[in-house]
Amino acid sequence: MTFKLDGDAALLKPIQVGATTAENRIFMAPLTRSRAQSDGTPSELAAQYYAQRASAGIIISEATAVSQGGNGAYVNTPGNYTDRHQEKWAEVADAVHDAGGRMFMQLWHVGRMAHPEISGVESVAPSAVAADMSAHTPTGKKPLPVPRALGTTELAPIVEQFRAAARRAVDAGMDGVEIHAANGYLLHQFASDVTNRRTDAYGGSPENRARLAAEVVEAVAAEIGAGRVGLRISPGNTAGGMAEVDTVGVYEALLNRISALDMAYLHVLIDPSAPEFGTIRALWSGTLVLNTGRNVDTKFCQLEELAEWGVIGAAAVGRGFLANPDLIDRLRVGAELNEPDVATFYAPGPVGYTDYPTLADLRQPESA
Repeated sequence: MTFKLDGDAALLKPIQVGATTAENRIFMAPLTRSRAQSDGTPSELAAQYYAQRASAGIIISEATAVSQGGNGAYVNTPGNYTDRHQEKWAEVADAVHDAGGRMFMQLWHVGRMAHPEISGVESVAPSAVAADMSAHTPTGKKPLPVPRALGTTELAPIVEQFRAAARRAVDAGMDGVEIHAANGYLLHQFASDVTNRRTDAYGGSPENRARLAAEVVEAVAAEIGAGRVGLRISPGNTAGGMAEVDTVGVYEALLNRISALDMAYLHVLIDPSAPEFGTIRALWSGTLVLNTGRNVDTKFCQLEELAEWGVIGAAAVGRGFLANPDLIDRLRVGAELNEPDVATFYAPGPVGYTDYPTLADLRQPESA
């Protein structure tokens, strides 16, 4: 596949994203790679992997847990809740900055998607509603258990975990953080009128179901500055066994509550032809980052049109960056794009991680 962006393409123009100046509007989407160490510390290859992709307008890191209990959906995913985690993330941030890039850390709590054999603790959720899915645990594939419903007094400590992880991220040198409230994880579970069956202040009405995500955003913004905070949502997304009858009301309540914060951006995972997208776009006056999903994230013609028309501020691209560390250079000249190797997405080691060739690699003469 090839696609060339002209020199005056909207996607190649700089954009101010809160406190960060992005050199272009093609962001690297968060990509779980399952290559962290068993304790959640990023791997020794992480700095190289991210630095290779520093030409992205902003790199959004793989989802990173805010606590041990917030991890455990997949093996070997990273965290940012210990000094060791922070020290290794500082190496990543330094490598990206040395390569001229900018980077936000995506923060998550996986909620009911955790399996105790991976996390080491019981799984929790807004309500005792299990996801009809299985997890790949160290001892094989097993069904996800029924999670324990969180008590009302347990929610403030979760907000604090997000705040503390954001503080660590910025102290490690990250340019900002993205709060993950999408794809079937804890904050999305609270937003859903199917998985959230609570009768307290965090359940029932759209405003109540949006409360936890709003409180997390507000706490993180107060800690590191709203201009360093992004939020990811995915209205109507069924990832993680999710379902939502009302795919608009809770997001309207959430965005109405946080809109005055002047955040860095809103990252929306959605098909732009979906009716929910028009509603969200009308509600959000700040920078909107669009992610169209794994199957179309390399359809740059559509993304360029949306950016040119001012519908979106930037686009988040996943697999395109995974397989093409120099994606921006390739788009500038219309070079052939590497195809991602699905078999190596979550495999350990450098293969399919740091060994995808760049145009510069291809121009190197073969050794005698």
